[in-house]
Amino acid sequence: MKRLIWVVLMCGAYGAMAGSSRLTCDVRLKGYLGERLDALVANHVAACDVDYITAPFMEKTETKQWWQTEFWGKWMHAAVPFLDCTHDAALRAKVERSVGRILASQEDCGYIGNYPDALRCGEGWDVWGMKYTMMGLLHYYDYASRLPSNVSRPKTSAGALAACKRLCDYVMGEIGPGGRRGRELWQTGNWSGYASSSILEPVVWLYERTGERKYLDFAGSIVTGMTAPEKGPRLIDMALDGVSVADRNEAGYDPGGSWAYVCKHGRSKAYEMMSCYQGLLDYVEAVSSLPRLPSNVSCPIPPADILRAAIMTAEDIVKEEINLAGGCACSEAWFHGARKQHLAYRRLQETCVTTTWMRFCEKLLDITGEPKWADEIEKTFYNAYLAAMKPDGSEFAGYTPLSGNRYHGQHHCYMHTDCCTANGPRGFLCFLRELFTTRGDAATFNFYSSALVAGELSGGRKVAFDMYSLYPRTDYARIVSHTEGAGVVPLRLRIPAWSEKTRVWLNGQELDGVAPGSYFTVAREWTLGDIVEISFDMPVVAHTLAHHVAFTRGPVLLARDSRFNDGDMTEPFRPGIADGEKVPAFAAVRTPADGMWMAFSATLPIGSHHENPEAALPTTVFFCDYASAGNEWRRDNFYRTWFPVESGPSE
Repeated sequence: MKRLIWVVLMCGAYGAMAGSSRLTCDVRLKGYLGERLDALVANHVAACDVDYITAPFMEKTETKQWWQTEFWGKWMHAAVPFLDCTHDAALRAKVERSVGRILASQEDCGYIGNYPDALRCGEGWDVWGMKYTMMGLLHYYDYASRLPSNVSRPKTSAGALAACKRLCDYVMGEIGPGGRRGRELWQTGNWSGYASSSILEPVVWLYERTGERKYLDFAGSIVTGMTAPEKGPRLIDMALDGVSVADRNEAGYDPGGSWAYVCKHGRSKAYEMMSCYQGLLDYVEAVSSLPRLPSNVSCPIPPADILRAAIMTAEDIVKEEINLAGGCACSEAWFHGARKQHLAYRRLQETCVTTTWMRFCEKLLDITGEPKWADEIEKTFYNAYLAAMKPDGSEFAGYTPLSGNRYHGQHHCYMHTDCCTANGPRGFLCFLRELFTTRGDAATFNFYSSALVAGELSGGRKVAFDMYSLYPRTDYARIVSHTEGAGVVPLRLRIPAWSEKTRVWLNGQELDGVAPGSYFTVAREWTLGDIVEISFDMPVVAHTLAHHVAFTRGPVLLARDSRFNDGDMTEPFRPGIADGEKVPAFAAVRTPADGMWMAFSATLPIGSHHENPEAALPTTVFFCDYASAGNEWRRDNFYRTWFPVESGPSE
């Protein structure tokens, strides 16, 4: 039975960063995205076998230095927000049972994991696993702390924060400054310390929830390790020096070497790098604005430099790595992929990278308020993210090529799951949290999907709106006010950078001053039934690269799919289509299969033998949205996004 899920967006561990003025909002998705979310929660999050993913903590048999202990914390990042809003008894029981098993596995020394003592806090993914365990415990602590007074507190609630503190104390005692193991945190794990250093994120969370100075000091030592040691992550200085993310590897790093992507001295691992920047941005917030910040605390690196390094890194990723689907990375590493996206590279668009890129952009949007980060989330969500999610929501593809087919992910660490299936649900939360936000006296729509939304402004004033939209399948959104008596409220609308001529109406009257790549504000005393309408400029645009061509419509990448049965998808285009050209030959048509969200016909100059009068005529073919392409997850259902263009004798 279909369930419409209210997503309550709190300013906790999985919401906006502490210190921001972001307030609580409710978002209830409807339509196509509501159905996708329902399926994800029912068939993935709520269906998880928590005994299975917590078993490694009980067994403690890891000798290959693998990452079994990340799966539970990732699951909690999605399970807790959905439990927070659904109050589903079965999901609550699963969450509490899983927390109970984690608490029962904690050793007297504070360690929670599955490595034997001799291998702990060293090579492999032990510290990385403890990072996710801390995150899972803090998600749960936040949930239990918010339960209404008339709801019985679970027995596990009191122990979650205490267990997280003991685990962090263990890490500090082993590999913190002067630790028992005789090595610094950045010297453990893989990728020049990226994986282990990303524990900064929950360490900052722990400080925010306890106010204990030792955790802020530990966070500061991690930040120092992220940039000071020559062979460490170098996340600040290299960024400020303008070194591209794909060019930060240590001298002598062999990208073709055996297991190069879990090496000691490479710095191009996308997922772990961005995870570190997430922690760095949280740290900036902590030292800049927390009211409990001790007056004598000094940051080892100026917060402005950290923020600038994170922004420069993200801008470099947009320029050098992000493809038309909003995805990135080959074999999980940066590789200047934007200029190579027309080629067949292996292991493209790992879902962990996709999800973490969305989280990184979400953090930057919250801090800077710049709409370009919402543009990036939107592009990634509608393309790379939804493409990776199986139609029934039950799992995520490990990798999602731009041409080829969709298929199941890996079995990691001798388990019937993988990092991407565990990580996937967190990406949907990025989209939901930023769809509608309130800060201070203003409300903001960043995304345009059918939804009922409600929020709170300063002074406890309430706002609510009902949006109807088939966007981005169509170019129109309609927002109806359910707000009364809140006084003058600025309603900010994100105008996508790609929409050159967006039009906005209030109660039928067109408004002036709408500009692409900005927020357009409609400020008024809202009354019940006020209507805002938005029409986006959404032509199909051609993109050319090294004698290849691809097409986008608004934020959506288009693809040909084998289900159309409309000819050879490798047949070349004839020359003449220019980069950035608007292509009027595309028309929306009925989809041929229930699993396709959008379909378009296009009469295009395809095919060789154009010296022949018949063959010289254009060819009508069909496209769908990239997220729908190949989504039957069968080897005979294949697709293509970049198409070859003929070369001439002088080229």
